[in-house]
Amino acid sequence: MIISLFPQRRDGTITLARSGDTLTINGEAFDFSGVAEGMLLPRGAIDCEFIAGDVKREGGVLSVPLILPHGPNPPEHVAYPDAISVTTDGPVALPGDDE
Repeated sequence: MIISLFPQRRDGTITLARSGDTLTINGEAFDFSGVAEGMLLPRGAIDCEFIAGDVKREGGVLSVPLILPHGPNPPEHVAYPDAISVTTDGPVALPGDDE
């Protein structure tokens, strides 16, 4: 699973955990196992304020775009984050979690 992050100034936080094709966002599970190879699940079909765009699967890899909330004056690694490659199940560390 590849998680692309789109930083946005907003109050609150986000927590993530992965279990196979299910991504749990702030305690709510989103099962993307129905997204077949080459398929696109439109953003509008997903009831989650943190999903930032369409979810797709290419080359067997699920791609999920997420909003990364941050406070004022975020550090550079939060303001300009790299995508995260998630290969194991469990909690997903996000930029800024260590602060």
